[in-house]
Amino acid sequence: MTDHQPILRLEGAVERVTFHSEESGFFVIRVKCKGQRDLVTMTGSTPSITAGEYVETTGIWFNDPRHGVQFKVQQIKTVTPTTIEGIEKYLGSGMVKGIGPHFAKRLVKAFGEQVFDIIEEAPDRLMELEGIGKKRREKITSAWSEQKVVREIMVFLQSHGVGTARAVRIYKTYGDQAVAKVRENPYRLALDIHGIGFKTADQLAMQLGIDRVSLIRAQAGVRHVLQEFSGEGHCAQFFQKLVDSSVKLLEIPEETIKDAIQAEIKEGHLTPETINEEPCVFLTPLHRAELGVANHVTRLLKGKSAWCDIDLEKAVPWVEKKNTIQLSASQKEAVEQAVRKKFCIITGGPGVGKTTVVNSILKIIVAKRAHVTLCAPTGRAAKRLSESTGQEATTIHRLLEFDPSTFDFKKNAENPLETDLLVVDESSMVDVVLMNQLLRAVPDNAAVLLVGDVDQLPSVGPGAVLSDLIDSDKVPVARLTEIFRQAATSRIITGAHAINRGQAPRQSKKGEETDFFYITGDEPEELFAKLMSVVTKRLPEKFGFDPVKDIQVLAPMNRGGLGARSLNIALQEVLNADAHPKVTRFGWTFAPGDKVIQTVNNYDKEVFNGDIGTVSAIDVEEGELMISFEGREVNYQVSELDEVSLAYATTIHKSQGSEYPCVVIPMAMQHFTLLERNLLYTGVTRGKQLVVLIGQAKAVGMAARNVKSARRLTNLQERLG
Repeated sequence: MTDHQPILRLEGAVERVTFHSEESGFFVIRVKCKGQRDLVTMTGSTPSITAGEYVETTGIWFNDPRHGVQFKVQQIKTVTPTTIEGIEKYLGSGMVKGIGPHFAKRLVKAFGEQVFDIIEEAPDRLMELEGIGKKRREKITSAWSEQKVVREIMVFLQSHGVGTARAVRIYKTYGDQAVAKVRENPYRLALDIHGIGFKTADQLAMQLGIDRVSLIRAQAGVRHVLQEFSGEGHCAQFFQKLVDSSVKLLEIPEETIKDAIQAEIKEGHLTPETINEEPCVFLTPLHRAELGVANHVTRLLKGKSAWCDIDLEKAVPWVEKKNTIQLSASQKEAVEQAVRKKFCIITGGPGVGKTTVVNSILKIIVAKRAHVTLCAPTGRAAKRLSESTGQEATTIHRLLEFDPSTFDFKKNAENPLETDLLVVDESSMVDVVLMNQLLRAVPDNAAVLLVGDVDQLPSVGPGAVLSDLIDSDKVPVARLTEIFRQAATSRIITGAHAINRGQAPRQSKKGEETDFFYITGDEPEELFAKLMSVVTKRLPEKFGFDPVKDIQVLAPMNRGGLGARSLNIALQEVLNADAHPKVTRFGWTFAPGDKVIQTVNNYDKEVFNGDIGTVSAIDVEEGELMISFEGREVNYQVSELDEVSLAYATTIHKSQGSEYPCVVIPMAMQHFTLLERNLLYTGVTRGKQLVVLIGQAKAVGMAARNVKSARRLTNLQERLG
């Protein structure tokens, strides 16, 4: 229909931006055009568009069956507005932080058409206005210059066919030099900017004319492939496998790839090493971390603790009496190991009394006036450790005092922790890099006790530190296996241990009293319907659980109809549809009351991967959100929202180290690649009061039976040997 439409020119002032996507640049705007009585609806694509701007466009008229007559823009040029009302609209659109509609009115009233020049050239004159101090002036001028550079980055990216949603992040990383730096080596984006992958950087590099078989591309590609493997938890990769994967991804000849690996080794980015007589390659930081862990464990095993001569014949009965408990044989053994040895591991599943053992050890050692330090990898795990021991516990990051300015910890070998005993709970979650940073800060004379459940999923980050230490036979290990009487009445606990033995849970009968329901269904659609009804109706009605605060849906993966992503959208629609104002960024829509999860460590905000919070307020004008984490309010710019996602449902991996009153786990054959025993076991053991497993019998059976033979490729065990 549109083939023979005449191409027209329209120009005018943008009255309203109805829609604009930062990813694709697509816009819908309402424009007051010369010679048109009504506002014109225009659609098209541009990196950045703001109300009040003057646009010059060419395009065609088009009758959209749903939205009526629109002007389809083929080319658009935006001009900073010159009319007074245009300037006011432009400034008040929230585009410059610190200037909202009310303030824009005052600025325009005071300075008229010169307002832009004044902000840029003579910002001191802003102080002539009442209520503007130095702080506010600085905020406005820096936001103004940031906005100019961000715009420049947007135009640059979009002209090369790349989405512009990360423009602010690129500016924050590279500053005013952003465009020049990206031109010089677009592959830096993939390394430096959270949310930009190798593929995006590669697309940009192709557009900028970088040769497909160039060494710069091969080196970036090889490092990317190795990082993908480390994302799966491996510290290293077999040389040949790295070559083959890189050839497949980059379609570059094998010889060039091998040259690139050698170049990366020469530049110190990669480190070669033989594992089990096979040549392998490490990312250098992971190689360093693994060496460090091995050296620190060896160092800390030496010598004796101040309390190793305690008479345990007396101490154990004393602590039983003091805590009014009866320790089992294996628990007594664990207490003995930990008191006698300087570096020790205590491992066991739920309900085997790890807490009782730790409390007994602490009582005995503290009686000797020793200084004890407790920590755990996540805020939730630290809080739980604190509650169960009655002593202060912190996260590892807080304990080591992270310093954002140097991007390193203040506590280290030169400035060690002041402690006699360090206890680390949930230590299965600690990856090789963090374990190295923690152990290097432990002084020679201090003792270390690692507590954890080795059957849970390994750490999200690379390495399998806890299981490597246990398997090395170099570190004393106490295994707790017997389930306590009071714990044995819980189907969650007995069910988890049965899963660990490879047995699928028993299906629940109608009306039975239990804390672990297993409901089956045949088709994914049926499972989805059951899950929605259980979370939004049945559990709140029967047990009084709050569907947002108390219930956590834990999916095996993000993708698919029963993945965390689509369950989140469905649950948000039922549980928080009417909340306003809404803000949409990076593919999610957020409103006050939404449950969200932090997905990367943010040391400046002291919010870490896996922390769950609630959106408490949104300021559309300032482009800011407040998110409350455990009662602490944290401010986010909308451009930082790629660090959080909705958390009505999360993945089981993300739930490690956390406990929830009630968990609901969907499990279907569509999760095929991830169905394994430690995934199901970790999911089930997250529930404190109630677990509901909703799955296809075949999928659940497969998960219980399947122990992944694919161990993470690490060399820590060998190093300790």
